[in-house]
Amino acid sequence: MAKLTKEDALHYHSEGRPGKLEVIPTKPHSTQRDLSLAYSPGVAHPCMEINSNFNEIYKYTSKGNLVAVISNGTAVLGLGDIGAGAGKPVMEGKGLLFKIFADIDVFDIEVDTKDIDKFVETVKNIAVTFGGINLEDIKAPECFEIEERLKREIQIPLMHDDQHGTAIICSAGIINALELSEKKIEDAVIVINGAGAAAIACTKLIISLGARRENIIMLDSKGALRKDRTDLNKYKQDFATDRNVKTLEDALNGADIFLGLSKANVVTQEMVRSMAKNPIVFAMANPDPEIPYDEAMASREDIIMATGRSDYPNQVNNVLGFPYIFRGALDVRATCINEEMKIAAVYALASLAKEAVPETVSKAYNVSNLIFGKDYIIPKPLDPRLITTVAPAVAKAAMDSGVARQPIEDWYKYKSELSHRLGLDNRLFQSMILKAKQNPKRVVYAEGNNLKVLRAASEVLREGIAYPILLGNVNEITQIIAENHLDLGDSPIIDPQHQESKEVRKKFAETIWKKRQRKGVTLEEAYGLTSLNNYFGIMMVDTGMADAMISGVTSHYGDVMSPALKLIGPKPNLNHISSMSIIMTKKGPLFIADTTVNLEPDVQTLVETTLMTAEEVKKFNIDPVIALVSYSNFGSVKLTEHTKNLERTRQTIAYLHKTHPELVVDGEMQMDFALNKELRSQKFPFSRLESKDVNIVIFPNLTSGNIVYKIMHEIGGAEVVGPILMGINKPIHVVPTECSVREIANMSIIAVIDAQ
Repeated sequence: MAKLTKEDALHYHSEGRPGKLEVIPTKPHSTQRDLSLAYSPGVAHPCMEINSNFNEIYKYTSKGNLVAVISNGTAVLGLGDIGAGAGKPVMEGKGLLFKIFADIDVFDIEVDTKDIDKFVETVKNIAVTFGGINLEDIKAPECFEIEERLKREIQIPLMHDDQHGTAIICSAGIINALELSEKKIEDAVIVINGAGAAAIACTKLIISLGARRENIIMLDSKGALRKDRTDLNKYKQDFATDRNVKTLEDALNGADIFLGLSKANVVTQEMVRSMAKNPIVFAMANPDPEIPYDEAMASREDIIMATGRSDYPNQVNNVLGFPYIFRGALDVRATCINEEMKIAAVYALASLAKEAVPETVSKAYNVSNLIFGKDYIIPKPLDPRLITTVAPAVAKAAMDSGVARQPIEDWYKYKSELSHRLGLDNRLFQSMILKAKQNPKRVVYAEGNNLKVLRAASEVLREGIAYPILLGNVNEITQIIAENHLDLGDSPIIDPQHQESKEVRKKFAETIWKKRQRKGVTLEEAYGLTSLNNYFGIMMVDTGMADAMISGVTSHYGDVMSPALKLIGPKPNLNHISSMSIIMTKKGPLFIADTTVNLEPDVQTLVETTLMTAEEVKKFNIDPVIALVSYSNFGSVKLTEHTKNLERTRQTIAYLHKTHPELVVDGEMQMDFALNKELRSQKFPFSRLESKDVNIVIFPNLTSGNIVYKIMHEIGGAEVVGPILMGINKPIHVVPTECSVREIANMSIIAVIDAQ
């Protein structure tokens, strides 16, 4: 992962509403009646129902989908004991992951005490509020006692993720690595470097899976845990060995498996070469593993390697586990998270890695042949099957082991509900970023002297998404970069008006003149146009000096579009260009068009806009389901001389049905019927959309499309990406005037994918 700056992190956490979580009402609250139902006097009725039958708390409150992320801040990431308050950003972040991966609501709770008794008492007293508790970042050995005591004293799912999350993902990878190595876990000699919470939990779990205690060598900062050492606490004593080993080098000689849960660069290539045939090396220290991936892979050909990093194969990432483990536990109202449930998660993850990988996952990681093997022993975090694989396995294990209070009866229905819990918006954007990073392109920023543009360019460069080229005054841009501590590396800065650009401008002018000489443009006028950043940038893309261009932050839309249309124009098979915006909603992404280009589109333009939008959506590995919207439903309004838009929409639908029968498209229909499939199915069961969720909306004119896009951007509660130009012959993209850094960065991702 690209290195993040302090300024980036502080800005992210402080921008807009401070922090990363907020509480949003789930019931109507706009009228006095609503408020009377929500609070006094109406609230008394559910209170009395719960008083009569405590299990009704799950029916009338959020308890069943609410997890507490609780810490005392004594072992926060790699920062150590920084205190409960300083650890709050991490706990909020954990809550965010719960929500986006498993639709679980979270309150983060920081308990400001190191006293075990006080901590346990606090958690015990507030446990009634929650459906589950995720302990986080509590140092060893206190974390062991805290978890053991709380598991005895409360009757809801509880897990210290630092221990068990890592253990579960790691164990799934080990099972598959052993299969590929043709070894049995009971025969494997296993070396664990590290003796903290995660290391001990990993060791306990692999013993549950069949590893023999006598084959395990654990090391701490002082060397191997030997039975003759007198400085071991009771948790380390459980793993003390009789073997004649003292150092990590001794331990790895002839070992089958190495699990690194310690620190960077403690393993050498010589140590890896000393291991047994087909060695398994899980170097999980973050951000830098115990041995660099490239060095380990170069040490021998038969190695199977995993790390904690996302930029190498086989990432041991806790997000593969905890969201879905708690999801399954909550859904059956389990009284705990027991060993059976953890083992079920292990085998579910291991088996998923052996299944055929959906094309959407392969494309997200830009891998054409993602199959079970040395470079794929653990599922990818963006695999949409995780929630429908791990959560049901955990739920079933809870039922089979007798800790489920609400067993699942219809598994098909349950899996269907799980698959619909999450919108595709977050995963869509993650897959877009991954796709861009696989093949970064040269993006020219026409407004290089703008601070927001420079921040965005710095971000995409650091993330490996694009190689920025900045247009503008060199001294001015350099000064802005220095004053704001931005890192743009060796990104070229080009001033079209500087003497050094004279020869390039002459070449550009000749090209412009040849394109526009029969449109009244002289060679001298063409040369004058090349002094303008937008013209210069467009010509860089047109001549191959850059792969894409972004402008619009300080330019009028027409100042970018006019030269783009004149010099680049539509693709050869098209007569028009169009634009699409992506609205990231909780239900998934909604693609809307046209939002910025065609004022009163004729039938041909509407047809081309529909087909272009469908092709763009396919690039995101989504099957297009298209509604052409209007103020009428399937002919409910008669055509008159004042209904030209409606007539064009109907003609467009008729043409598409005739010439593109494979396309799932219908209309005209009002927006509520387009977005509400239940309502649509009841009223218009004949629709070709059937019971599908619409993901593309085509508007009859620019006015309606632009208004909706602007409303959603400002007050819709959804993130908007775009507008994205479609149909233009080269990747030229225009951002909204005075847009944010994030919007410019998002458009850079789109531009790179377009250029790819």
